[in-house]
Amino acid sequence: MPGFEDDTDVLDALREDAVHEPDYVTAMSHFYRGEVGRIMTWRQRLDTTTTWAITSTGTIFTVAFSIEKVPHLIFFFNLAIVLMMLWIEARRYRFYDAFRARVRMLEAHFLVPVLMRQPPKLEGNWRKLVAEDLMIPAFKVSMFESIGRRLKRNYAFITMIILTAWITKIFIHPPQGQPIESLGSFYSALKVGAIPEWFVAAVMLGIFASVIGITIYIAKRSVGEFTEVGQSSRTNWMG
Repeated sequence: MPGFEDDTDVLDALREDAVHEPDYVTAMSHFYRGEVGRIMTWRQRLDTTTTWAITSTGTIFTVAFSIEKVPHLIFFFNLAIVLMMLWIEARRYRFYDAFRARVRMLEAHFLVPVLMRQPPKLEGNWRKLVAEDLMIPAFKVSMFESIGRRLKRNYAFITMIILTAWITKIFIHPPQGQPIESLGSFYSALKVGAIPEWFVAAVMLGIFASVIGITIYIAKRSVGEFTEVGQSSRTNWMG
């Protein structure tokens, strides 16, 4: 029996025309359709959590600005809901990105050669990478990067709008009923019941700084949302 290198595809070594056989093409086509179906399902789940975040924000805005007696602390719960949706969506995004990586691999190494009719494009270890990912599935991005990507796409804007509405609510409906004319009076208006001013200010500034910092960090550091399979370099895509 002939010997093979570690990265040699045995079926290809025994039958060089295997990739051109109808059975192989049919199986790969169905595999591609299945993976596209998966990423579409996770794409819809991402849209669902974003819709929940926007819907809850709109509802709270309506209550906060239509009823003067509602304290501005209601926006604290608004932020809590949105951040919870962000966490759920970031987790869903990791699944979406994992399946999308497989689809991109098939598009680059299977569909492109079929369209271009250039069999040499099929060279490389892409089939081994996809097979390993099927046997041992793994996320392609960390939870932190996933959060940063969803912040950059949607939640940074939602969070900034909430903080702006929070400050506007304080100016329009100050807790003491006195108009806010200075920074000191604004700071005093942050107090709600037994909750001190410093706590509310810390929440506002902390969330604002965290959202802006994470978004900028991910935007500068991320190489793009079309990621490679596993920890491999881009050369694995090109053969």
